[in-house]
Amino acid sequence: MDSIIKALADKISGDIVFSDTPGKTIKKWRQIFEISQKELAQKLGVSPSVISDYESDRRKSPGVNFIRRIIEAMLEIDKERGYKTVSKYRDLLSGFKLDVIIDMREFDELIDVNELAKAVDGVMLTNFDKLISGYTIVDSIKAILSLNAYDFYRLYGFTTERALIFTKVSTGRSPMVAVRVANLKPAVVVLHGINAENVDGIAVKLAEIERIPLIATQMPLDDMIKALRNI
Repeated sequence: MDSIIKALADKISGDIVFSDTPGKTIKKWRQIFEISQKELAQKLGVSPSVISDYESDRRKSPGVNFIRRIIEAMLEIDKERGYKTVSKYRDLLSGFKLDVIIDMREFDELIDVNELAKAVDGVMLTNFDKLISGYTIVDSIKAILSLNAYDFYRLYGFTTERALIFTKVSTGRSPMVAVRVANLKPAVVVLHGINAENVDGIAVKLAEIERIPLIATQMPLDDMIKALRNI
């Protein structure tokens, strides 16, 4: 577990230090760990207003030492909860890599599902309020043929609050069935390469049952990746 914790700490540190909006990136990771500003402030021994000021950029970027303290505090809180966040992704953090993944990224801050839909020129087939911390683009044929239920959660990256984008979609039913039977659910599902009118009704119904925003897009893959990376 120690090596996993270090890998995650390094990931968070890099995200914050190299972000154009470090305060918003701190907020994103705090939300990923499901920690309140008050709880984090208590662990750090500071006022909640200090955390709020950093996250809203009312204070200039915290120094490296304070960023390290924030990361250590979040991991310590997660430890007290039985490593609720860290343990979910130990395989990914240990270097697990799937060839079904075309692209994966964590955003600097949480974005609204409607912003994602606009970026990929998508049509919303179901619409539920969701905030997204990143995306994973998946070769749906390889995923369906090669992944078992145990493997499936590894597609999520560092949080399930992300968009799972399936390419090479014919009707959309198979990806949504896979999402339906998986223990972890993505925040959003994007069906790539299909006209919204051709999405299977069962796929839409499953998205409604799971309360998952479902988006269809025909944007060329390279253009979609470029648009997502520009968010």
